[in-house]
Amino acid sequence: MTHAAPDATASSPPVDTPESLARERWLIGVLTAINVTHILDFVVMNPLAPQLMRQFQITTAQFTVGLSAYTFAAAIASFAGALVIDRWERRRVLLWLYGGFIASTVACALAGSFPMLVAARCAAGICGGMLGSLVNTIVAENVPYARRGAAMGRVVSAFSVASVLGIPAGVWLAAVAGWHATFLAVAAASLPIAFVATRVLPEMRGHLQGSPRSPWRTCRDLLRVPMHGLILLFSGVMTFAGFLVIPLIAIFLARNLGVAEAALGLVYLCGGLVGLVSSPWIGRLADRHGKHRTFLILAGLSLMPTLALTHLTTTSLPVILLVTTGFIVIGGGRFIPASALISEAMAPAHRGGVLSLQSGVHSAAIGLAALTGGLLVHQAGPLAPLEGFGLVGWVACAVVLAGAALSLTVKARHEPAQVV
Repeated sequence: MTHAAPDATASSPPVDTPESLARERWLIGVLTAINVTHILDFVVMNPLAPQLMRQFQITTAQFTVGLSAYTFAAAIASFAGALVIDRWERRRVLLWLYGGFIASTVACALAGSFPMLVAARCAAGICGGMLGSLVNTIVAENVPYARRGAAMGRVVSAFSVASVLGIPAGVWLAAVAGWHATFLAVAAASLPIAFVATRVLPEMRGHLQGSPRSPWRTCRDLLRVPMHGLILLFSGVMTFAGFLVIPLIAIFLARNLGVAEAALGLVYLCGGLVGLVSSPWIGRLADRHGKHRTFLILAGLSLMPTLALTHLTTTSLPVILLVTTGFIVIGGGRFIPASALISEAMAPAHRGGVLSLQSGVHSAAIGLAALTGGLLVHQAGPLAPLEGFGLVGWVACAVVLAGAALSLTVKARHEPAQVV
């Protein structure tokens, strides 16, 4: 059996020079910017939920179905992409996917009905889901393991940047000019990033060494490695835990606690500002003290803000912001050491395919979590308070603990097994 040779950039770290370090910083910067826009396109749906539900006269359950359409489309695209993504040069695939993402975001802005919006969201999910896995693949193949935690921290900080700059601006634009304007703004912001990417991103062909494998042989080779299955299960469990709660936050704050729709942007602004500082810091801690240990500590700490948020009864905005910021920062922070650990636990020759499968599992878990959360809560009507959000919090915590136990089976090739 002939296998493709491992990517040289993944198996042997390059010699660090000022020029190579500068190229690495540019690469991480562009990939982070791409992540910011496609993550913003997805997460901005959550704070727009009250407005979309009111305009289209839909319930929470119907909204979560629409939200899940994006993630299920992303999952299908990622699973399909896993079979062939390692057969193509990375730069070209990334640019084509990003162009498709921009076009589908414009289609979202032009949607005149909820079914049309859902269809456009499916197209955006196809491109966005594969973009996320490809960005992680490129980081893993171009950044040595010793610095990969910090690099993953910067890339993951895209969520914080989207929260700080994009979500509050998107909510404000929706309040002033309608939700259509929010999607148009995301597409407009993506155009200059696409131009810079065409000038900065190098060709990446190291993974193309050796004879190309058929898609079915690729799938067989990916799944026959036991560690790959553990990686996918671990990733899916942790994602499911977070997105049981996330899609319902804006609805809960608006309907149960009376937070004005225009003020919902403050929730993401505060969480994003703190996360923007904490994400690189968490990455450096993971590099210094171990990815496993850092993940386990953050997973345990995340239980407190999860339960506090899902059981809030106060209408005090400062208290609400304190709790939501803790949930966003700690809950999101646990994915930084987990991502670095996962990237090194897989075989370098299969990294693109495994990360694409992981992206598919991630997207499917988001969709299933959103649907599950929608079923655990109920409303008397589209504008009525949510009931059952506390139960969602307890279920999310149980899933986090299951994921923490599962993480002990995921072993990086360069990290000792003893983590506690």
